[in-house]
Amino acid sequence: MLEVEKIDIEKTVLVGIITQNQSEDKLNEYLDELEFLTFTAGGTVVKRFTQKLERPNPKTFLGTGKMEEIAAYIQKFHVNTVIFDDELSPSQQKNISKILQAKVLDRTNLILDIFAQRAETSYARTQVELAQCQYLLPRLAGMWTHLERQKGGIGLRGPGETEIETDRRIVRDRIALLKEKIKTIDRQMSVQRSNRGAMVRVALVGYTNVGKSTLMNVISKSEVFVENKLFATLDTTVRKVVIKNLPFLLSDTVGFIRKLPTQLIESFKSTLDEVREADLLLHVVDISHPDFEDHIAAVNQILQDIKSNDKPTLMVFNKIDAYKHQVIEEDDLMTERTRKHYTLDEWKQTWMSENGTDTAVFISAVNKENFEDFRARVYEEVRKIHISRFPYNKFLYPDYHDAVEE
Repeated sequence: MLEVEKIDIEKTVLVGIITQNQSEDKLNEYLDELEFLTFTAGGTVVKRFTQKLERPNPKTFLGTGKMEEIAAYIQKFHVNTVIFDDELSPSQQKNISKILQAKVLDRTNLILDIFAQRAETSYARTQVELAQCQYLLPRLAGMWTHLERQKGGIGLRGPGETEIETDRRIVRDRIALLKEKIKTIDRQMSVQRSNRGAMVRVALVGYTNVGKSTLMNVISKSEVFVENKLFATLDTTVRKVVIKNLPFLLSDTVGFIRKLPTQLIESFKSTLDEVREADLLLHVVDISHPDFEDHIAAVNQILQDIKSNDKPTLMVFNKIDAYKHQVIEEDDLMTERTRKHYTLDEWKQTWMSENGTDTAVFISAVNKENFEDFRARVYEEVRKIHISRFPYNKFLYPDYHDAVEE
């Protein structure tokens, strides 16, 4: 049900609001990310619309004047897709569609669509379909006529295309069936995890598109799919890695993102179980991204949501080869120096002084810069866990640790 067909690149416009809790700068960051999501889904952004509001309009999200402005623009330039940065309620989506006479998506819908494109295995497709059905269920009343009007394209892959005549009862039955199917696969995957024995488990976590899969390929010498788009990896990949004769299991997990749909967290439970059951987390960060501190906070929030925020964690700041800081000239007395002006050395000192010298490593996975230092740090962390798990090795096999260290 999740077949992806080739489509022409869609012209889209993006919409966001400035509120007391979301400044203009923060909104622009979110819209930059939304534009990258749109590109990943196969669309091109031709314009952005923003409005300053105390709170979203409960009926149309935006004010009447701004809605009329958007309607005039999309009619003039033949734009058929409007994407909102925040999740719309079913009634808002229905009302906006009537006014704009165009396909209306929100951030959640867009992310679900990208997941539908990226799902390769039967399990991933099942998880995505469940998330889509849960999202669509409260929106059925307006969605079917909407889908009849707009065939194919961003946001319309998956169950929507083939179930236009479906009512809520059938969709609920489908959700129940998918949940049972996922439970069965979850049990199978749980058995697979238990069969891996007592080996130390290490999981790569981080924001989407930070280089986790590239790092996985380098450290495990495998060929995991890599692409400069969001959510290139959906299915968890597990590889056995050996550093200095010490073996452990390394898993590459789905990337996180700000405002990650709750439907996906629920349906990708088993994928996230790789994180829950890991002994050590390698939190990969794209330090070249201007908002990398926000990305760290977003990942930490999701780790807290899945009760995995207390695990031993090594921060891996990747892409140091691409890091650029804003330079302030010596005679510039007007510009206030902020964290955006930090050099890489200053970031190292700042992060390590705030969080401890053993919590971070700075690398370039592509160029293998500082890679031996990274391997040594991972080895030390895995070794600590290994010794705590097999304490008798020191006494029964006194030469074991010396052999491992050589």
